[in-house]
Amino acid sequence: MAFTFYSLIEAMILCLNAVCILHEERFLSKFGLGSDQRGFGESPGTKTQLLNLIRSIRTVMRFPLIGINIVVILLKMVLG
Repeated sequence: MAFTFYSLIEAMILCLNAVCILHEERFLSKFGLGSDQRGFGESPGTKTQLLNLIRSIRTVMRFPLIGINIVVILLKMVLG
């Protein structure tokens, strides 16, 4: 299998899918990322910034990923 631009995009879509299905209470709380626990006036740490990134990806990419996944599945079915 050759390393093409399409395979790079497909890998990126798979990673976005993985981030979007992470459940905060079931999976992320095991790693200390379940809730925002920083105090008032403190700068956010690495874990808090990572959790904010996961939440924003999940919020912004939820509906576009559905359409993108359908297109990728149809392309795989047609082109193999």
